[in-house]
Amino acid sequence: MQTLRDRLLARGAAIVGFADLTPAPEPQRAGFPRAVSFGLAILPSVISAVTEGPTAEYRATYDTFNVRLNELGQETVEWLQAQGWRAELRPSTGDFDLQTLMAPFSHKMAATLAGLGWIGKCDLLITPEFGAAVRWATILTDAPLTGGTPVIASRCGACTACVDICPGHAANGKPWQQGTAREEFWDPRACLAGMKKINEQCQVNFSICGMCIAICPFTQAYIGRETC
Repeated sequence: MQTLRDRLLARGAAIVGFADLTPAPEPQRAGFPRAVSFGLAILPSVISAVTEGPTAEYRATYDTFNVRLNELGQETVEWLQAQGWRAELRPSTGDFDLQTLMAPFSHKMAATLAGLGWIGKCDLLITPEFGAAVRWATILTDAPLTGGTPVIASRCGACTACVDICPGHAANGKPWQQGTAREEFWDPRACLAGMKKINEQCQVNFSICGMCIAICPFTQAYIGRETC
């Protein structure tokens, strides 16, 4: 459905893909066969400043993007429903389960199934175009969308940039592949501890980090292209 892709891009989305949700667990699919994965790209000037720790501008962008993604998602849900299709938004940021430290829906799963990117060694969704500098949301739908080719394995190779910079030493360097539990290569509790550490060092109270996002070579390539 090219008109849907064009609609999202015209309204500010930087990246859009469609996914066949057949491989996803039923609780994630919620009875829907397909998904629309879309994201906003963080400006190079914002993300390039985060290699030493989070900044106020990055925090403001994070919050603004969450709001805009949810607005854009809801607009798209209503548009799909007006065409006669079922659709539900999975918001950019949802409540985390405090026991598992997992969100109720995996935007990264949807994006990999849509062929938009892969999971990096610090559990980031990495795209060829923007690296990890993207905030995501997802729409579940039964609209007749043609899914992209799923990405089923990491393309990070031997790179350890995000592993080395992580203040919580949360990643062990093992590569991701479809079906791999995140705990096999990344520890969310260590990530939280590192986030707290870097926030204290930067004398901020943001509860975000972003250093692994900024240091990723694919993010750095994006920054380089956009600032030339």
